Amino acid sequence: MNLKGAAHVYGSNIDTDRIIPGKYTKTLNLQDLADHVLEDLDPEFRERMEVGDLVVADHNFGCGSSREQAPLALKTAGVSAVIARSFARIFFRNAINVGLPVIEIPDHDIKQGDEIVVELNNGEIHNLTQNKEYQGTQMPQVMIDILNDGGLTSFLKKHGDYSVSK
Repeated sequence: MNLKGAAHVYGSNIDTDRIIPGKYTKTLNLQDLADHVLEDLDPEFRERMEVGDLVVADHNFGCGSSREQAPLALKTAGVSAVIARSFARIFFRNAINVGLPVIEIPDHDIKQGDEIVVELNNGEIHNLTQNKEYQGTQMPQVMIDILNDGGLTSFLKKHGDYSVSK
């Protein structure tokens, strides 16, 4: 699975309240979540963002509460992946569960607007703007399979009782 889009770059310790403010989480309408994604952190994000773009961050992206609405809001808004130096572990797992690719790159200098290509199967990230390549942490095949199926629920519906040894 290859993903391509422009980078929207943010700093460290972006918590789930900054990704989707709590006042918007009392809905089952995913589009309502997407309409307010990152609005407290970057009010112009939704205007600049195009479907397929990527969110890029520094350390500890998705810290704070364990709300699944944060990765759901990003995915529903059209974000194709999140790249960060590190993630809060619960955000990382929630993202995989809802089908949002997350890639850790311990060291990168991706800038706002850089055109990025992510090769999810091998963890390679190509910065087309700067002509640089990065090696992200490669995911286990089962996580890639979950992402390819659109999230854990779709994966389990398709594969049933799945064993890692398959």
